[in-house]
Amino acid sequence: MLYQLLALALLGLGLWYLAHNTQVNMQARGIQSGFDFLGASAGFDIGETLIQYDPSQSYGKAIWVGVLNTVKVALAGIVLTTLLGVALGVGRFSRNALVRGLCYGYVELFRNVPLLLQLLMWYLVFIELLPASNEAMSMAGLVYLSKGGLSVPWPTAGVGAVIAGLAVGAVAGVLWRQRVQRRFEATGQDGDRLWVPLVLLLVCAVLGWVVAGMPREWSVPEQLPFMVDGGLALTPEFLALLIGLTTYTAAFVAEVVRGGIQSVSRGQDEAASALGLSPRQKMKLVVLPQAMRVIIPPLTNQYLNLTKNSSLAVVVGYPDVVSIANTTINQSGRAVECIAIIMLVYLSTSLTTSLLMNWYNRRMAIKER
Repeated sequence: MLYQLLALALLGLGLWYLAHNTQVNMQARGIQSGFDFLGASAGFDIGETLIQYDPSQSYGKAIWVGVLNTVKVALAGIVLTTLLGVALGVGRFSRNALVRGLCYGYVELFRNVPLLLQLLMWYLVFIELLPASNEAMSMAGLVYLSKGGLSVPWPTAGVGAVIAGLAVGAVAGVLWRQRVQRRFEATGQDGDRLWVPLVLLLVCAVLGWVVAGMPREWSVPEQLPFMVDGGLALTPEFLALLIGLTTYTAAFVAEVVRGGIQSVSRGQDEAASALGLSPRQKMKLVVLPQAMRVIIPPLTNQYLNLTKNSSLAVVVGYPDVVSIANTTINQSGRAVECIAIIMLVYLSTSLTTSLLMNWYNRRMAIKER
């Protein structure tokens, strides 16, 4: 205990010395320091925001906009990466040679091409190959795709309540699946119904819509002479970053899933076959639940990598926290403070992700009875 306290004291002393030395050198060179600049007017615009913002507002508000943009692309990327990666990983075990070959080819292609190049490739697809905004590609007159991005119909109110309902439904669906798995392990009976988690998801979403006052107004995109107006507009910068992060990270998630499935002994598969389970039931009730205990730890690392790789957004011009902090540094000169803020943002998001995944890992762990 004494040695641990001594090591902690030495670490604190070292950090204090570095901070003090930095402060002294900055003062000697006439460089201002401190976080008081966060209250000053930013004076620059941000092309994509989740909250109301204008250039007259503070640097702190601008950086908060960047944090929300980072969280938005990270959450969307994690969801899409999980769906695509699991599908590819399971597809590697398909009995269809074409499906196996396509999944293998995807993994080898996207995980061996640097992410930076993939982001540039997707961005060039949007700004070079797609039609101009005044000649957008239309799907049923509801969805428009062009160099200006993707525009889709979007409700004008109640979105937050519906999303909260979907989150509650997703948690309820997971709990249902765990209950079914425990019943199968105890009795050997497959009482699962594929439609139950979906019904829970839809019911909770409808309840959220009811709580919000049952709004019915939708904003539908419309082709104007020079642009597409209305609906939810996803910029080419956001789409390029999201698609690039998803396709790249999904290749690694697929390998994590494949390795987890292969870690389950062949005897488990043969025993499931002896019980008369179909291939789908074997994968869902026997193989994947056991594989998850191997999959979750490295899957957490891929989620963390995706979040941190979102800092490459500056390459395609997406206004994430790094991009906005760079602009703030150029205008205010507070480099140390802005870099500290960036570090704090990524440290916080990474620790939050780790805590949630560790909690899920503990729930999936084998428990002695």
